[in-house]
Amino acid sequence: MKLSHEKLIQLSHRLLAAIEEVDEIEIFDEPNVIRQEIFKILTALLQDEEKIEETVRQRILSQKRTIPEAGGEWDILFRKYYSDELRKLGITFNAPARTEFSR
Repeated sequence: MKLSHEKLIQLSHRLLAAIEEVDEIEIFDEPNVIRQEIFKILTALLQDEEKIEETVRQRILSQKRTIPEAGGEWDILFRKYYSDELRKLGITFNAPARTEFSR
């Protein structure tokens, strides 16, 4: 996971606070229950992202010729394949730059 457990907890608290500020949303459950569910969702999303990244890495490594990981070609293929994987899930937006996916 790219975010620590503590960062995820902090993020879940901030998201809950933002949800509580929206007048159109009425909360019927205990705030801690909602925060825990937010935490679970964030954790699952990060795990999915790791799987996508690994799939993309394997696609690049399976090329007939060796593509250096630090090179521009790797970055281009990474963004393209990453976008392809997200599109398969029904998510469309620009892939982050390779530098955000450090090992």
